[in-house]
Amino acid sequence: MSINPAMDVEKAVRSRYSEGAKVAQEALCCPSSSYDEKYLAAIPQEIIDKDYGCGDPTAHCEEGQIVLDLGSGAGKACYIMSQRVGPNGRVIGIDMNDDMLALARQYREEITRKIGYANVEFRKARIQDLRLDLEKVDAWLKERPARSAADLTALESYGREISQTSPVVADNSIDLIVSNCVLNLVRPEDKSKLFSEMFRILRKGGRAVISDVVSDEDVPDHLQQDPELWSGCISGAFREDLFLKAFEDAGFHGIEILKLDDKPWQTVEGIEFRSMTVSAYKGKQGPCYEHNQAVVYKGPFSAVQDDDGHRYPRGARIAVCEKTFNLLRNGPYRDQFSFIEPHEAVASEDAVPFDCKRTVLRHPRETKGVDYKVTTEAADCCGPEGCC
Repeated sequence: MSINPAMDVEKAVRSRYSEGAKVAQEALCCPSSSYDEKYLAAIPQEIIDKDYGCGDPTAHCEEGQIVLDLGSGAGKACYIMSQRVGPNGRVIGIDMNDDMLALARQYREEITRKIGYANVEFRKARIQDLRLDLEKVDAWLKERPARSAADLTALESYGREISQTSPVVADNSIDLIVSNCVLNLVRPEDKSKLFSEMFRILRKGGRAVISDVVSDEDVPDHLQQDPELWSGCISGAFREDLFLKAFEDAGFHGIEILKLDDKPWQTVEGIEFRSMTVSAYKGKQGPCYEHNQAVVYKGPFSAVQDDDGHRYPRGARIAVCEKTFNLLRNGPYRDQFSFIEPHEAVASEDAVPFDCKRTVLRHPRETKGVDYKVTTEAADCCGPEGCC
């Protein structure tokens, strides 16, 4: 059987996962066994049995965070993260499948009693459109069934209105986005929008940790026409390098492969499909101002280059703007650099624009001050093991 992905992918996925909510599907993705057992104790076995994924992004959430799970399914990841973020945090699960949403919600009160607090909710939406509330659309259609072109126009107008006035997920509202083997289920023409939506909802400094199945080669058209392969996380898989590029194109930085399986989960016609977990941050956008700061790349490579084209030769004091200085100091790069602040801070009102399109050495006198003439005694460097 073949399908037109642009028309029927969503139908194939919805059907496969509706069945997966009723009867456990062993062939549906490749569930991870790395989950911490102490968090599973509060979760009913039915949810555990009907969990489908290829990694464990839940390990990256922190206490107090607001976390969103794209394609939350039976809710296993959400209920794990609810315990990790604690009573001061919040977890939102997004799914478009009614059967999966019903299963996830069925046990919410029971799990709440076990862990002692309620901080999980599930919302119905497509992961590539985190504005449109599909439960509001369902309610509208129940009262006003679409039987004509005029009805359809009215429905579309209602959808635009609620997307703007009451989006499912607001702009800049999420600390961490996770997803487990779901992005590959989205139609090819919607994938760019999917990454844009992730970027929209993350707060500045927020992070996405996504586990998905990727391929080592392009997936040919005839495999993309197979509904079983689509719903089984194969046909829609990103090629490894293009998965990373999708984050880059959406404006993310600090993009890093946290895990790439050595062995493929499945091989189809010689193409290997394996699990990859990627981390990416939001926050590099904004103006660049001069504060006389510098960074020194510590190695081990002779030089590295960041997402904005800044090149950092090993051991060299490189001039950076305040924005880049803070990104490097507070983000995933922080252990790779030494950070040099000026002896006298530059006030924000005195800072001038900084040209971030070039790589320039920072002379020590720029940081210390031209008139810096201090002479000191030798510092006491002795410790328990003697002087250096």
